[in-house]
Amino acid sequence: MSASHVAGSRFEQVLRAGYFAVTAELNPPDSADPQEVYDAALVLSEVCDGINATDAAGANCHMSSLAICAVLLRAGYDPVLQVSCRDRNRIAIQGDLLGAAAMGVRNVLMLTGDDVTVGDQPGAKRVFDFDSIQLLRVARMMRDESKFLSGRKITVPPKLFLGAACNPFAPPYDWRPLRLAKKVEAGADFIQ
Repeated sequence: MSASHVAGSRFEQVLRAGYFAVTAELNPPDSADPQEVYDAALVLSEVCDGINATDAAGANCHMSSLAICAVLLRAGYDPVLQVSCRDRNRIAIQGDLLGAAAMGVRNVLMLTGDDVTVGDQPGAKRVFDFDSIQLLRVARMMRDESKFLSGRKITVPPKLFLGAACNPFAPPYDWRPLRLAKKVEAGADFIQ
């Protein structure tokens, strides 16, 4: 965890204090009704330090992670924005990170993303302009160096607590610790 850059979320405070943090994923609705998000968050809020807003999990279309975060913030919750590399290029992702920070999102989980072939629209185009390690490096650059990947200056950098995922039960098993170490080196402040 980078102590010099504090985003200020409750989730971050729990981890920095040395406590075990509990998060849960909010399965986004197939609806434009924010009440469905509120109802799901109400169930999770009493037992979670952060609520993950999934980003088209399983390569299926749902309400966007950014929209879920906006709804959760409005209700006073501490969301974890999930950003998948599968669907957006580097320009869109950097813009989404700035926009999320402007809305008050402080926690961001960087994911490579499930392949489109596992979802219900297998003909969708894959983007994968970054993988999660590259995305962590770019997000850290935006936060710590106040610049975009292009080198252009960011006037007010985003205050973000950067996260990565690691599944020790997914093959190739011997490669997982090495990939996790790369994620930490790239800028991950927390691992889920």
